[in-house]
Amino acid sequence: MTHILAIDQGTTSSRAIIFDAGMKLLATAQEEFQQHYPRSGWVEHDPADLWSTTAGTCREVIERAGLTAADIAAVGITNQRETTIVWDRETGKPVQNAIVWQDRRTAETCRTLRDAGHEPMVTERTGLLLDPYFSGTKLKWILDNVEGARARAERGELLFGTVDCYLIWKLTGGRVHATDATNAARTLLYDIRKGRWSTTICDLLDIPEAMLPEVRDCAAEFGRTRADLFGAELPILGVAGDQQAATVGQACFSPGMLKSTYGTGCFALLNTGTVPVNSENRLLTTIAYQLDGQTTYALEGSIFIAGAVVQWLRDGLGLIRTAAETQPLAEKADVAQEVMLVPAFTGLGAPYWRPDCRGAVFGLTRNTGPAEMARAALESVGYQTRDLLEAMKADWAGEAGRAEVATLRVDGGMSASDWAMQFLADIIDAPVDRPEVLETTALGAAWLAGMRAGVYPEQADFAKTWALERQFTPSMDASLRDAKYGAWQRAVQSTLAF
Repeated sequence: MTHILAIDQGTTSSRAIIFDAGMKLLATAQEEFQQHYPRSGWVEHDPADLWSTTAGTCREVIERAGLTAADIAAVGITNQRETTIVWDRETGKPVQNAIVWQDRRTAETCRTLRDAGHEPMVTERTGLLLDPYFSGTKLKWILDNVEGARARAERGELLFGTVDCYLIWKLTGGRVHATDATNAARTLLYDIRKGRWSTTICDLLDIPEAMLPEVRDCAAEFGRTRADLFGAELPILGVAGDQQAATVGQACFSPGMLKSTYGTGCFALLNTGTVPVNSENRLLTTIAYQLDGQTTYALEGSIFIAGAVVQWLRDGLGLIRTAAETQPLAEKADVAQEVMLVPAFTGLGAPYWRPDCRGAVFGLTRNTGPAEMARAALESVGYQTRDLLEAMKADWAGEAGRAEVATLRVDGGMSASDWAMQFLADIIDAPVDRPEVLETTALGAAWLAGMRAGVYPEQADFAKTWALERQFTPSMDASLRDAKYGAWQRAVQSTLAF
């Protein structure tokens, strides 16, 4: 029993990965599922799809690896965060579709709460802002808008959970209703300093606390899977939200270490140690991980559209057939054209936090074509990352003696693009380190479970296993860098004004 099964339940697909005793990826299985858009700005998932694709890929990857359940020491889970599910405690039936983290339907609720002066209190307790991104107002919407839901919740008949919590409940046959500290920290309901659900905020949003799961460490006992699922009961020993799992997988264990993950969105986390740092630049103060009851905090910047902009080129515009085509297209783009794409398809995240904003393209000419659009799409991710890093450095420089933020560790699908990563290094004017293992999110979940099971090394020895595949160093002329970033800033301000 030296293998670890990692579940990576994402926004567009569910994956299962087997890691061996040496933390090497042995096999993987992946299945996409349908996205539902009932109205403009609304995004939903069918919880049945989340469960069936998770269970199915787990069975498939065990078979592909040539293993049985007897070879699996533990299960680790990482997941799309903030996505909100409410289900019946007895039957397990969801009261409606999951409301996805990208969903904007509660923008007016957040605006009303801000106008009433509640945001400072919410930020002080949770480290978050009043934005529809987070779970709290999504949960309130379900209770207010699904017939009978509030009465059932008040009678103790309904449970709330983020995707990790729902999967744990399903995997254990309804025996465990629990989440970990990193996912709890993204709900808008959890006091990250006191380490407990905030009664004040639950009262503000009219949410019965009996719905909420128990909060545990990232490496902890989360129950055992039903024996009929995989042929034996498997212990679930590690859980972390996807961005925190990537932080762990990148071994960003020291204050000042920084990682950025490029998936559907882009999320940069800066380890700030055991003390939460309040942001003066509209970043989020959050939990990086919690081990043995000790909480490590982070500053986080969230970009809603990163890899999704490439999907838009493919599915929305039909300019490419595969994501891999963007790099050769970008390489042959006309450098004389200054095309700027602001991909605010579901609003702008940090540091702007404008859920009402929508995307725009600037600098189009008669000669603008697929190559220029591909370049603008890839560059938009670099520009947005610089926005985050500028804010992070300003917050982190607030106290003397703090370590310098010098290098960015990257992972996620888009980090495989040499062109995109070189542009990123150029525009942020700092080295960008790409590790040998790009599956850092799944690796983080696997390490948490494997360490708890006694299969994988402790934190310090795990950090020594991190290996560099390639470092991208800045080579862009400073005047060109300043001009391009200045053009981006003008494009953003114009988009916000529109």
